[in-house]
Amino acid sequence: MQDPRIRLLCAFLLSFAAFASVTGAVAVFVWWLAFTPRWHSIRHRTALLATLVLFVIVAGVMTLAGSDGLSYLVRMIAILLVGTWVYAESCTGDFLSAGTWLFGTRIGFEAGMIAGMAMQMATGLSEDFRRIRIATGLKGQPWGICSIVPAGRILIHDALRRADETAEVLAMRGYRNGGTICPHFHTTLRDGLAGTCAAAALVLAYFPVSEFFILYR
Repeated sequence: MQDPRIRLLCAFLLSFAAFASVTGAVAVFVWWLAFTPRWHSIRHRTALLATLVLFVIVAGVMTLAGSDGLSYLVRMIAILLVGTWVYAESCTGDFLSAGTWLFGTRIGFEAGMIAGMAMQMATGLSEDFRRIRIATGLKGQPWGICSIVPAGRILIHDALRRADETAEVLAMRGYRNGGTICPHFHTTLRDGLAGTCAAAALVLAYFPVSEFFILYR
């Protein structure tokens, strides 16, 4: 998808649709099959698998507690697929350009810059996690649940250090509020079709096909 504005719009619409109902989650999955590279858009499959395991555990606990754990699992998987697609498709400057175009050179510029920095931080965390795994293997230490806590402490420490360094650089360069940027977007016919289908998925999540037939009668 070429236009970051439509990409972000699709992400919001599809996330709401998947969270609204199981029907919306199924519609989101169909959209994901039709308009994304599917499994090729997943950069970090280990992290995806770990998140899926977490969702399965939560769904199991909900089922034992008497809630609808299966519905939760289906909806969260759909949202996870949308998130991995947005993460894989995003390029440097997309959030900044889309935010400035939508909310202007003050609020929009800052919101886009924060979103872009958060995306870069997520990429940095994944690279740090990969290095930790390599270092653990070189030391001959087994990787398991006991290794997650110290690894998490290292990741959080490095993330806070990067955030502090970035804030210091912005302060030294005199950044205060907002900024100027001239965004350029390239919209294709497929982008428009994807956005329309995402809106249809949201409508379908709140008004299933059966209700349309009832209203028609």
